Amino acid sequence: MLFSSNTFLLLFLPAFLFIYYAGRNRTYRNIILLIFSLIFYAWGEPENIFLLITSIIINHFVGRIIEKTNNEIKRKAALVFGVCIDIFFLGIFKYAGFGVMAINQIFRLSLHIPNIQLPIGISFFTFQEISYIADIYRGVARAQRNLLGTALYVSMFPQLIAGPIVRYNSVARELVDRHENWNDFSRGIIRFVFGLSKKVLLANFLGELADFYFSGDLSKLSCLGAWEGAVAYTFQIYFDFSGYSDMAIGLGMMTGFHFNENFNYPYICSSIRDFWKRWHISLSTWFRDYVYIPLGGSRGGYWANIRNLFIVWFLTGLWHGADWNFIAWGLYYFLLLMLERVVFHKKIHESKWFKVIYKIFALICVITGWVIFHADGLSDGIRYIEMMYRNKSMSNAVDLFQLRNYAVILFMSVFFSTPGCKKLKVKIGKLKQGNIVLNIFEPLIILILWFLCVSCLTMNSYNPFIYFNF
Repeated sequence: MLFSSNTFLLLFLPAFLFIYYAGRNRTYRNIILLIFSLIFYAWGEPENIFLLITSIIINHFVGRIIEKTNNEIKRKAALVFGVCIDIFFLGIFKYAGFGVMAINQIFRLSLHIPNIQLPIGISFFTFQEISYIADIYRGVARAQRNLLGTALYVSMFPQLIAGPIVRYNSVARELVDRHENWNDFSRGIIRFVFGLSKKVLLANFLGELADFYFSGDLSKLSCLGAWEGAVAYTFQIYFDFSGYSDMAIGLGMMTGFHFNENFNYPYICSSIRDFWKRWHISLSTWFRDYVYIPLGGSRGGYWANIRNLFIVWFLTGLWHGADWNFIAWGLYYFLLLMLERVVFHKKIHESKWFKVIYKIFALICVITGWVIFHADGLSDGIRYIEMMYRNKSMSNAVDLFQLRNYAVILFMSVFFSTPGCKKLKVKIGKLKQGNIVLNIFEPLIILILWFLCVSCLTMNSYNPFIYFNF
């Protein structure tokens, strides 16, 4: 079930909120949230609910063992056991088929490639579970004594299938002692509807334009057409994923939880490093805290640092998908970051003109990277990039028609991917104090956006979600 579906918007969410707020007892509300979370997860793939429950139970008791045990060897053994089990589940369900395929390609074998259905959200809840037991081992978190609490932390439907990746410490107190209030609830509604609008009114339309070019005959692409498709996908994946994160944060607010931000206008980045400080923040900080730093980080010398960065970006690419183009995408960023550190770092800080030029260069690199990410295989990605940079055909009538047809959507995408909208909202917030007209204006806009989204979802069956199976 997607947040951006009429089933969720008109059936699941109203039913949940009504039943959730029917009682005031904290245990009652936690149980209701857990039940609806399990229903949400089991909606499309009921057989995978057993994997989720098994994983929760194992990590719950591993956490308890780590905290109770004083012997360091036993604590470390429990941690290693828990992490290995989590990675084993992730490896079997997400990477087994790709692993066999890679062996066949490298060694020219013909082993049977298993066709294992990927459980939705497995990468997200696996990383949450690993961070949970790792934080207990490091002494920065206390183990949850109540299995209900652990289950709720891992399976909360707002962030279960697409993040943000929530650290246990950030919600531990709210699991047992949160205070729902109208201010948070109303802010949550606004945040949810804005996220829904990003997904339905921008990302879905941009996706149609991107698919038009990516799914066609690449040999017939013009330079303008290739760039149109690449730019459309660049905005699609941002509004798709950041919109989903906004909806998750909004749903959290409605139930008294406060999740950390996951995006910070990544396309206004000043460098490649800055882009990754702004994009999918919960994932990049997870790799920093649980892979890069434990490997030694920047300690241990120059080459050890490069090795650690290589591992992080290899795993970052692999986390996103079991295919060569995802690995290539991760290593592409590793190379860009190395280039930035070795060649451009001083120039960025020394010259204002170079800073402006480098900002444009970084954005072009990000757009090019999304082509590798989106392509149906690494070879198609390389072919598409050739059409962007080495194409004798500059444009055709179809490309100009598509550009005119999607001009408004593309313009809105540029505006809403910058802090301009946020600044406008702050100004309106200051002006509406004591102004009845402006106080009515915001709820009216939210209501209009809600009906527009529901209408689009009713009339248009095109409603993909890119990060649904990561």
